[in-house]
Amino acid sequence: MSARYKSISWNRSKVVYDTVLAFAILAFILGYLKLAPSLPGFASAVELPIQRIRAFGSCAFLMLSVLLCIGPAARLDRRFLPLLYNRRHFGVMTCVVAAAHASFVLDWYFAFSRLDPYVGLLVANTSYSQWLGFPFEIFGIAAFAILLVLAVTSHDFWLKFFTPPVWKALHMSVYAAYALVVVHVAFGALQDPKMSVLAMSFFLVPPAIVVVLHIVAASHHSPSSETVKASAVTSESWLPVGSVHDIRDGRAKVVVLDDDSEVAIFRHSGKFSAVTNACAHQNGPLGEGRIVDGCVTCPWHGFQYRPDDGCAPPPFTEKIATYRLKREGELLFLDPRANPPGTYVKPVEL
Repeated sequence: MSARYKSISWNRSKVVYDTVLAFAILAFILGYLKLAPSLPGFASAVELPIQRIRAFGSCAFLMLSVLLCIGPAARLDRRFLPLLYNRRHFGVMTCVVAAAHASFVLDWYFAFSRLDPYVGLLVANTSYSQWLGFPFEIFGIAAFAILLVLAVTSHDFWLKFFTPPVWKALHMSVYAAYALVVVHVAFGALQDPKMSVLAMSFFLVPPAIVVVLHIVAASHHSPSSETVKASAVTSESWLPVGSVHDIRDGRAKVVVLDDDSEVAIFRHSGKFSAVTNACAHQNGPLGEGRIVDGCVTCPWHGFQYRPDDGCAPPPFTEKIATYRLKREGELLFLDPRANPPGTYVKPVEL
């Protein structure tokens, strides 16, 4: 991101990320074309164009599976965070591989047809009333349409244009795309009577891993923060949120309020400040980040805010809501009423 509205250039981490990903894609496709025909359940006599279609389709399916595993994996282990920072690059490259798969399908199956390939794809098989021979292509078309929209709107310009909540809601449709891809692949596999257990496991294991990772991550709290449910209201609506010694320096405790909104209470240089747990960029979990250069730093993309007023340091202009804190002995209390974004609140001394 550029503070002076200059063109965004690739830094070293982005170059390494994209290079490794490109080589991994190339290695998978070449390996598939070379090794797949010799595996049980894969017909070695299948023409090369069909194997090429399957190679790119399988690659896109696995990439989308890995893409959806990055988020929960980063919540479980911070060593996966570098994969998270440039996840949009991964998503765009997944769309490119899926586009290549679709292009090869059109080029092969409708190369000698009198119909336009796009028309033929939609009308060549309309057996929607039967299980075997069901036109599974329709699921792939719908999934690719979603991936294309997400790739086109992946730039921060669209995030700013739509606003973070709308942009985030739009990009959550990647789960709908994945469900469509799984159905597309499953119905496609059912059309092959020679499909082996080994080949079927290739299509069943990745979705199972995605589901399990999300379930585990949903019940796990980041080691860098502590989450508590604050519902016991005392006089003057102050909520007890624990001891001042519960929070490590530079880290946060996340408090979940009765309305399910979240507050991150940070300890910084012998002081305590409370801000909303949602980053203004993409609603990232600020409480899972840490204090860097005196600012609350989002673990997703590095957006920063001063802990006492929730303002991003100049020249940036983003602001987040702040909350009042008070101390009684060793206990901290939180006022659950949010202040307007950018409101200064005097930190509580340790």
